[in-house]
Amino acid sequence: MKALAQAKGCFACHDINTKKVGPAWKDVAKKFAGDPKAVDELAKRIKNGSSGVWGSVPMPPQNVTDQEAKDLAQWILSLK
Repeated sequence: MKALAQAKGCFACHDINTKKVGPAWKDVAKKFAGDPKAVDELAKRIKNGSSGVWGSVPMPPQNVTDQEAKDLAQWILSLK
């Protein structure tokens, strides 16, 4: 999944351990820990974009398929 994240340009704004423009993915995993709807919610945010969740900088919609968004969400949520 790391290769997919790199290919889709996710690392331009995110990192696994460190906040960049967007939150560190480990922080995302912590925030959603234990939420049974986390994969679907995060996949929706990846695909459609979001704003106001992590501050004032919006995340634009990403050019990913529904399955890629879901796979990326599962990978992000697996990071500890």
